[in-house]
Amino acid sequence: MKKLIGFISTAILTLSSSLTFAEALPAPSGPVILTVSGNIEHTNNGDVAEFDRAMLMALEQGTILTRNPWADGLNRYQGPLGAALMEALGAKGDTLLLTALNDYSSEMPTSDLSQFGVVFAMSMNDQQLRIRDRGPLFVIYPFTDEPELNSELYHNRSVWQVNRIDVR
Repeated sequence: MKKLIGFISTAILTLSSSLTFAEALPAPSGPVILTVSGNIEHTNNGDVAEFDRAMLMALEQGTILTRNPWADGLNRYQGPLGAALMEALGAKGDTLLLTALNDYSSEMPTSDLSQFGVVFAMSMNDQQLRIRDRGPLFVIYPFTDEPELNSELYHNRSVWQVNRIDVR
């Protein structure tokens, strides 16, 4: 009986925090690793949305097992689904401008997020991505499952060390 009550309590807490997250974006309590601006409805610092690691981990997570040009072999990438991030933001744009710590930037159609299940990877093979490992966020496409994505176009959209997104 105690296990059942614990399970129900956890389920209610999880559901209520998800609903709250979708309605109002909380302020980050840890270091900000992602700032999102542009055509978004949900913000937490003026007209931008700031996310710490815990906030990103609270979003629906995805896993992509893939090979790519930047790492040897088949690797497992995990992080928030791009579509879940856009939903949490109330994003209304057609394009994302992804910008890295070194100011490299690339545009991505928002349709890629749901069409390909793009993940903003925070870990690779269960190891947190550090800046020197292309973290804190690395845009990952399912290159192995969708061979047509192995092109310069999609490789250029796979920005690593992402710290800013502008929704256009």
